[in-house]
Amino acid sequence: MARNNDRERSTRRVPKDNGRRTKKKVCIFCKNRIEYVDYKDVNLLRKFMSDRGKIRSRRVSGNCAQHQRDVATAIKLSRELALLPYTQRTTSERPGGRGGGRGGGRGPGFSRPQERPAATAVVESEAVPEGEVELDLVAAEVVGGPEAAGSENPE
Repeated sequence: MARNNDRERSTRRVPKDNGRRTKKKVCIFCKNRIEYVDYKDVNLLRKFMSDRGKIRSRRVSGNCAQHQRDVATAIKLSRELALLPYTQRTTSERPGGRGGGRGGGRGPGFSRPQERPAATAVVESEAVPEGEVELDLVAAEVVGGPEAAGSENPE
């Protein structure tokens, strides 16, 4: 079935011209006459990455086409060599993740598990003279929450 071209044209967005001209960014490699983008220069390469670890676009970074390609290959190579991370760990401000409304967003009949107190470990070890390495396992006793408070110590 053919589409109506008039309807298709009317739904496209027309860019708004506010009368402002943004200043064109200058490629820092061309400006400083840097011929080679070094994959080991991590501080320079981080300027062309977002806070999540993505490579910034040419429009955002202001690089020329050739230097943008060089930056992208240098970032990819330094990621392979573990000089740069592939992604950055982000922390969420809101608990619950997606759809975390009042009820938790998990549907009817869902109940959250009861939180248990964290267990603590009591470790006993003997002093080892300096220079010697002891490879034996250390005896450890795990002390639980309130249910273990009434039990006696086996020692």
